[in-house]
Amino acid sequence: MARKQSDYLAALLADAEDEGTSPPSPAPAREPAHERARATTLLGRESALARVANGEVRQVTQLLLDPARVRIWPGNARNYAHLTEENCRELIDSIIAEGGQKVPAVVRRIEGDPACDYEVIAGTRRHWSISWLRAHSYPDMQFVAQVASLDDEAAFRLADLENRARADVSDLERARNYLDALKTHYGNHQTRMAERLKLSKGWLSKMLKVATIPDAVIAAFASPSDVQLKPAYALAQALDDRETAKAITGVARQIAKEQVERREAGDLPYPAADVLRRLLDAPKMLAGEEKAEPYRYATRYGRTALTVMSANRQGVTIRLHAGSGADTEELVAALRDALAHLDASGKGLQR
Repeated sequence: MARKQSDYLAALLADAEDEGTSPPSPAPAREPAHERARATTLLGRESALARVANGEVRQVTQLLLDPARVRIWPGNARNYAHLTEENCRELIDSIIAEGGQKVPAVVRRIEGDPACDYEVIAGTRRHWSISWLRAHSYPDMQFVAQVASLDDEAAFRLADLENRARADVSDLERARNYLDALKTHYGNHQTRMAERLKLSKGWLSKMLKVATIPDAVIAAFASPSDVQLKPAYALAQALDDRETAKAITGVARQIAKEQVERREAGDLPYPAADVLRRLLDAPKMLAGEEKAEPYRYATRYGRTALTVMSANRQGVTIRLHAGSGADTEELVAALRDALAHLDASGKGLQR
């Protein structure tokens, strides 16, 4: 008998004893002790197998797999392309320290794909980390997986349950995953989906709304993970109006361009709160209720240090922000840059 099956049956026998299974009647004194032990073992094993057969206990199969033969189920919220050595470093170190993967992933068998035999339902980071280790000095590392028989809706619920406790799965990733699942698994019935996932209808409705924010607007943020549910919901609502959406999209493109320039210059990107404020203020700028800031200076930590509030014939109003981390020398340099920027744009003090 294979070792795994033997261990499994031994565990079942232990369970049976814990539940108070009645022992067989005492054998006559003339019966050898080893015969009595054998009879007890056979009876217990027969009972254990019966429990498996009638569905009272389910056998769990764990396999050691080559991750190259395992693909990622597209119904999972986690974006495999966003995984890196940096955001998986803690898991990688844990696998190395423990001599391998201790917590199995959940996979299901697939057919019709000559390149893969299984797909990952839960355990995307584990799959990525084992793949990375095999390519970086640990070629013998195996992907430990538990095989399950699941339809797509059950697979989605299992993956969602695991991802809820993961801080590295962003609100936007989950929101878009829910929107896809709403159409694919629940016939666009939000109430049914909320009941199956045991979620608040109101909370699910907000998540689905956030999922509708277009990529052109998301690009304004330094990372999709910056898009948090509560503030993003206000942005998603604002995008319902056609003219407002046009203004927000235009400002988003400008911010996205500035973010690229900051990265190329080695500066930190704009914080999410500043991006969100500029996006929500876009309609006011379009209507002329509020003028766009002629100049804004942020420190290398991404904190706003100086802002040109207004520039007109009466003069220039400049705000120095507390808590930016900039010292006097940096603020003076920022002021010079601001004045030069105003002069170049025709809004300086010399006009």
